[in-house]
Amino acid sequence: MIESTAHQPAIDNLQAQLDAHPTLMAAYAQVEPIILQIFGAQRMSLFQRRRQHQDLVARFKTGKETKQIKVPISPLSIAGYVALAQRPLVIDDPYNAEQLASVHPRLRFAGQFDKSGTFKTRNILCVPVINADVLMGVMQIINKNDSPFNDKDVEIAVKVAQILGDKFRYELGGTKHQFEYLIHRGLTSQKIIDELSENQATTKQVIQRLISEQRIAEDEIGNAISVHYQVPFIGYMPDKYHLYQSDSRLNLSYLKRNHVAVVSDANDSPIVLMAEPNNATLLMEIESALGIDSYEIAVGLPTHILQYLGANIGGSGPGELDEILDEIGTSGEEIEDLGDDLADDAPAVVRLVSRVLHDAKRLNASDIHVDPEKGAPTRVRMRVDGVIRDINQVPASHHNAVIARIKIMASMNIAEKRVPQDGKLTFKMSGQPVEVRVATIPTIAGEGVVMRILATGGAMPIGKMNLSPRNMDMLEVMIKNPHGILLVVGPTGSGKTTTLHAVLGYLNTPDKKIWTAEDPVEITQPGLQQVQVAPKIGFTFANALRAFLRADPDIILIGEMRDKETAHAGIEASLTGHLVLSTLHTNSAPETITRLLDLGLDPVNFADACVGILAQRLIRTICPDCKETYTASDDDKAFIRRQYGESYLDELEIDFDADIELTRGAGCDTCGGTGYKGRTGVHELLGMSNELRGMVYKEASVPEMKAQAAKDGMRTLIQDAILKLLKGDTDIAQVQILGGGVH
Repeated sequence: MIESTAHQPAIDNLQAQLDAHPTLMAAYAQVEPIILQIFGAQRMSLFQRRRQHQDLVARFKTGKETKQIKVPISPLSIAGYVALAQRPLVIDDPYNAEQLASVHPRLRFAGQFDKSGTFKTRNILCVPVINADVLMGVMQIINKNDSPFNDKDVEIAVKVAQILGDKFRYELGGTKHQFEYLIHRGLTSQKIIDELSENQATTKQVIQRLISEQRIAEDEIGNAISVHYQVPFIGYMPDKYHLYQSDSRLNLSYLKRNHVAVVSDANDSPIVLMAEPNNATLLMEIESALGIDSYEIAVGLPTHILQYLGANIGGSGPGELDEILDEIGTSGEEIEDLGDDLADDAPAVVRLVSRVLHDAKRLNASDIHVDPEKGAPTRVRMRVDGVIRDINQVPASHHNAVIARIKIMASMNIAEKRVPQDGKLTFKMSGQPVEVRVATIPTIAGEGVVMRILATGGAMPIGKMNLSPRNMDMLEVMIKNPHGILLVVGPTGSGKTTTLHAVLGYLNTPDKKIWTAEDPVEITQPGLQQVQVAPKIGFTFANALRAFLRADPDIILIGEMRDKETAHAGIEASLTGHLVLSTLHTNSAPETITRLLDLGLDPVNFADACVGILAQRLIRTICPDCKETYTASDDDKAFIRRQYGESYLDELEIDFDADIELTRGAGCDTCGGTGYKGRTGVHELLGMSNELRGMVYKEASVPEMKAQAAKDGMRTLIQDAILKLLKGDTDIAQVQILGGGVH
C-alpha cells in the first residue's frame, strides 16, 4: 500500500510538470509516467467529456492498440458509469459479471479492446475529474501490479484528479463562450468583451477588435476558441496547409460567406476548417458536397479562413478577389464566345487585373508573373522579398482576356501574339501613381506576362542602407570628392537605384546642381533635375549626358552605362570637374574594372577618374516576430572561418573556442512560416588607391586587383554577409546561398 508520505514527492513532481506546460496535451507525455508510478500500474486513460454529445472520449491512452475510445455517459461502460454517478469506482476483475452487476445491473466492460491486442485488463480504478462541481472527464488507472486497488489508492486518485481538474478546467471542460478562456488567462475582461459585442457585432468583428484594440495575439484567440469548441485550432500557415484538391462543386462565395475552408496537410489528409465547428447543418452540407467519408474538423479565425480561400490578400477588401473569380467562373462560356477582341473589356476581367496590381503593391511585391499552362488554369505569382509565391489562379478560358487587358493598359499591340513586346502602364493607389514595366513573351501555352513594379516615393536615407561602419566611412570620403566617377554594380533587382538615390539624398544640398538621366525615373527627390531617357526616339543616356554638360552641373547621375559611348562620356564628364554616379551589371567590384577596359576605355583615364566601385546584393532578413537565437555548431564556425578568411578573423573580435550565438526565424503567421521578412543589402566597396591605380594602368588580372583591393580595406560580399549574420540580421542559410553565387 502506498503511504501518503511515500507518494508526496511524486505528487509534487506531478504538480511541477503541470505548472511547466501551458496545455494538457503538452504536459501529458511527462505526466502519464508519474501517475503510473504513483499507483504502480501499467496503463491509464484520461477521458474528456464532450458536452455537445454527452459522451466521453479518451484523448490520451497508454498503449498503441486503440487510437481513440468513445463511450456514452451511461451505465453501459465503467468510465460512463463513473461519469454518470460522479463517484470513484474500483473493479477487481472486469470479467466478473457478478461484481459488475452488484455495482449496477446494466454495467458492462468493453472487453473488445482487450481482444484486439495482447493486453489483458485485470483490475481498474476509475475516478471522475470534477472542478467547481462540473464534470470535466474521467481518469482510469488499469492493472495495479502488486495487489488490488485499495482505499488509499482511491484517496490518492481523487487528489490527482483534483489537481488535473484545477489546472485544466477550461481545456477539459470547454467554456461558455468563445472568449471566456481569454478572461481566465487575464488577457481581457468580461466588461471589454461585452462592450466589443454591442450593437450585434459579429464574431469576426469582435476578434478583429481584440487584435487591433486589445493587442491580443491571434494564437491566444485561436487557443481560446479551440478550448471552447474542443477541436484543434489551425492558423494561417500556407507552407503547412493548402486548399484540398477535389472534384467538389463548392462555390468560393459560399465558403467565404460561411467562413469555411477545406484544407489538407502534407499527407493530403482533408481538414474542414470552420469559424464555427458546432454548426452541424453546415458541416453536413460540406460533407455532402465534398463526397468524402474521412476528414478532421478544426477551428480557425475568419480572416485566416479567407486567406486560405485566396481572399484578403495584402489587405484588399474581404473576398473581393474571390467574388471576381466567382463572377468569371460563372460567366466563362459567355465571355469566351465574345472573342479575344472584346473579352478584355469584360468588367470582371478589368477588375481582376486592377485587383492583382493593387494586391501586388500592398504585398510590396517587385514582380507579377502571369504564367499560362497547357490544359490548366493560369497561375498568378508574385515575387516578394526576392522569392516567388503563388497568389491565385485564373481560369484558362480567360487567359487571353487577362493578357489583352494588360496589353491595352501598357499601350501594346493586342493583335501581335507571336513576338515579345515591352511596354509600361500606370495605375493609381491611394491617389499616388504607380508605374509598371510590362514584358510579354509567347510560350507554347500562350502569352506569358511579367510586370515589374517600379519603386515610388522618396530616397532612402543613407544611414538606413545597413552599410558596415568601414564601408560607410569609405563611401562618405569617396562622395565628398568634387569630381570623379562612382559606380554601383550588381545584377538586376539588387537595389542599385535605391543606393544611388540614397547617395544623392546625402549630397543634395542647396549649393549643388544635380542632374539625373534614368530609365525609368522611379525615385523622385526635390532639388534634383530628373530626366527620363527615350532610346526609341534617339534620346539615349549618352545624349542626355552631353546635354547635362551644357547645363552647369555639379553632380550627374547616369542610370546605366549600357555601351561604350555612354561609358566614354561618363569618364570625360568626371575628368572635366563633375562627380558622376552610374550603374553597371557586373558581379563584383574588381570585375567591373576589366569589363570597362574591355569596352575600350583608356586605362589611365579610367584609373584617374574612378573614386570607387560599390558592388551589392540583397539577402533576406529574419522575421522580427519569430527571431530566435541558437548556439553555432562546429560546422557553422568552420564555415564562418573559411568564408571570412583566416587572415581577417581578428576583425570579427569573436572567440571561436567559445559559444557563438546566431539567429534564425522559427516561422510565424507574420512571415507565412518562412522565418524571413524583408531584405537588406550586402556590400563590397573598392576604393581606388595609388597601388590599385598603378595595376589598372598595367591592366592587371582580376585576382591581382582583388588581392590589392583587400589590402586597401575592401571586404567581399560574402565577408559583409557574415558581418550581417553575426549582427543578427540574417541566418547562415542566406549566407550560404550568397556564397554559392559569389566568386
